[in-house]
Amino acid sequence: MSTPSGFDELIHPATRLSVVALLATTEWADFAFIRDSLSLSDSALSKQLHTLEEAGYLDIHKEGGGRKRRTRVRLTDRGRTAFEGHVAALRKIVEGAAPKAETHPAADDAPAPSSTGAAQQHAGAGR
Repeated sequence: MSTPSGFDELIHPATRLSVVALLATTEWADFAFIRDSLSLSDSALSKQLHTLEEAGYLDIHKEGGGRKRRTRVRLTDRGRTAFEGHVAALRKIVEGAAPKAETHPAADDAPAPSSTGAAQQHAGAGR
């Protein structure tokens, strides 16, 4: 099976996918909210945000200074498009892996098992 169009290797790792999925639900999110929601360390989150920002998928806005410094993050249009394409590609992969419907008679059409046959098999099992 080939990789579907829209599959994004940059977004696919679990941590980045979680970050982008969280950001897709909001306009802006505070660094602390993302960190706490995903149970990440500051350094792990910073690294993932930097990678996504370099790709043009995120805008990072820092305001204030010192102890009052606040970092806010949002998906860019490019990031949102990449995320939506990646989700669509994942759906294609999952749908392609689903077993094909086989043509078996419906359960209602199948003959009911004989209760005496089952009792005889069970009784014979102890011999």
